Amino acid sequence: MRTRCPLLLGLVLALLLASCAGCSGGGDSGTGPITLRFQSLAWQEESVEVNKELVKEWNAAHPDIKVEYVQGSWDSVHDQLLTSFEGGEAPDIIHDASDDLADFAYGGYLADLTGLLPARLTSDIPRRSWETVTFGDGVYGVPFLQEPRVLIANATWLKGSGVRVPTPEQPWTWAEFRRITEQLSGDGRYGVAWPLKDPVSATLNLSLSAGGQLFHRGPDGKVTVRFEAGDEVVPRTVHEQVVEDRSAPGSLLGSGGSDTLPGFFAGKYAMVPLGFSYRQQIVQQAPKGFDWQVLPAPAGAEGLTQGVSPQTLSIAEDSPHKKEAAAFLDFLLSPPHMVRLALGDWMLPTGTSALADPALRTTEHDWATGTALAAHLRPAPAQSVRGYPEWKDKVATPAFQEYYSGAIGLGELRDRLEDDGNLVLARYQR
Repeated sequence: MRTRCPLLLGLVLALLLASCAGCSGGGDSGTGPITLRFQSLAWQEESVEVNKELVKEWNAAHPDIKVEYVQGSWDSVHDQLLTSFEGGEAPDIIHDASDDLADFAYGGYLADLTGLLPARLTSDIPRRSWETVTFGDGVYGVPFLQEPRVLIANATWLKGSGVRVPTPEQPWTWAEFRRITEQLSGDGRYGVAWPLKDPVSATLNLSLSAGGQLFHRGPDGKVTVRFEAGDEVVPRTVHEQVVEDRSAPGSLLGSGGSDTLPGFFAGKYAMVPLGFSYRQQIVQQAPKGFDWQVLPAPAGAEGLTQGVSPQTLSIAEDSPHKKEAAAFLDFLLSPPHMVRLALGDWMLPTGTSALADPALRTTEHDWATGTALAAHLRPAPAQSVRGYPEWKDKVATPAFQEYYSGAIGLGELRDRLEDDGNLVLARYQR
């Protein structure tokens, strides 16, 4: 028995090793291609098509590193990612937005991309864009698409009214914007319709033009909320348009951007503040002969400055193939491919080389107006604030909704944003 046991044990170990080699999958066995799971949040038909085409092109050129396209959804991405991170099932490559990354970055779920990305990619994207994905000393995503807020206007209505039509070189001030929307209103028609289903990001990002910041980081690194003079300009303008001037319908305050389009096409509103990408829906849905144009958002003390939360691509910290994932990001975000992604999403690329492409500077569909605003885009005020999602949902959203509807005044809005808001943020900064 003593002479046969070692032989039997060796045979059993050999069989176990052989079976384990077959259990780990082709990507980890060393005998097959690596597989990277890429979760995309593209949803518009053109955008989904472009993303899938680029994945197909990568796979054809890289047989040893296969990318698997996984469809995600903007509606549930935060909770879905949190569940997948905690369950150890996160995709290798993650599509998200920069204002959703802070808790994931600080929680250790995302890989620090410092040193992983090629110099070509890091140098082509401006520093201000990289600031949107920098948390502490690390970089946790690549910002690649961004969307300014603009005014989509009924061009026929504006021309017939005789008002001055703004340009990126000579925009309206916030006070001028209020006067013009009042001038355009009457007989059941409104100068502007504000779709503020998500009032917080719209208000905070536009408030940068007036010098608003709201979130202030102290010497100890902790963030507090202070609602100051610059923060008042945009919310006060909207409130006065709805409650005092009656130049904006209060019934649409809880609506999404798409909800305003039927009334816009029917001539009920002269203008609608929307994201730049809504041009695609307008092109698809506008009645024949409807003449529209893109105008810059109003300017304040800081000019046309506004905040953005770019779309991002990150790598999961648990991914065993970070270098290969970074190589795919370099491929996906080369200037020609970034242009294709921007055109598919009707948004602006962050890369300076892509932004210079003639396809994004044409007057058709007012692409040129959007690219003229690119230099004025800055990180959204809440970009690196831990606890922002809870502050937004539990404090800021109901407070802004009540203020815009006239249910509370500016003083109570300030108290709730500061007092209740700072209690929420303090729990994340202990």
